[in-house]
Amino acid sequence: MGLSRSARLLVAAGLALAACGGGEAQQAAPETAPVIGLSSSLPIVWAESTDIAAMLRDETPPHWALAALRERGELRPLDSLAGENGKLPLPANGVLVMAQPWPLSPQENVALDDWVRLGGKVLLFADPMLTFESQFAIGDRRRPQDVALLSPILSRWGLALRFAEDQPAGERTVDASGIAIPVNLHGFLVTGEQPGRCNLSGHGLLADCRIGKGRMIAIADAGLFESLEDDGAGRRAAVLRTLLDRLER
Repeated sequence: MGLSRSARLLVAAGLALAACGGGEAQQAAPETAPVIGLSSSLPIVWAESTDIAAMLRDETPPHWALAALRERGELRPLDSLAGENGKLPLPANGVLVMAQPWPLSPQENVALDDWVRLGGKVLLFADPMLTFESQFAIGDRRRPQDVALLSPILSRWGLALRFAEDQPAGERTVDASGIAIPVNLHGFLVTGEQPGRCNLSGHGLLADCRIGKGRMIAIADAGLFESLEDDGAGRRAAVLRTLLDRLER
């Protein structure tokens, strides 16, 4: 039987706590750094595994993005964007990173929208055609989300996600707002019913949106996270840091 989202996060949290006692020291975040929420179907916090025992035995190095995110503040993996009180479980000055997240429930859409409009900040990677090579077959619930299904919240924020059909296969970089972003079969974002709130760059690859008192930077691809270990990790981490810096401006 596959692990539920909650079970995987519980195991990942235990592994993270165990890791604090040994191994290479992680760069400490500043005391004033925000809480960083992470919502993702990708194997960033936990590696792909068939069961909990195999996960505990796994000696795969941690995903490079973990260190990059922990530099920014307290990393808080989120199994749901709607807590027991129906609100997003992050402080108002937190940052939410959504990397090819699972489809959101109506309650999660409302919680996310409310949190952003009150001043929250979101860095979203929404891929319309994920090229990550999973060990799990299509239809397996343990497989990362192949197509980002975020139309309700994107529409609410004045955006729509499309797949760029006329593009070469394979990884390449696209310049968006001065940032060279690695992509692989990416999409593009277009403004919908509320134009003027989002600035698009990179032929729609990146959208920078003001939403109430908050802000979102959205990337129409999740290829940045496909390199799990050392292959290009330094360059990818630099891109992630640059995007987070841009979000804080």
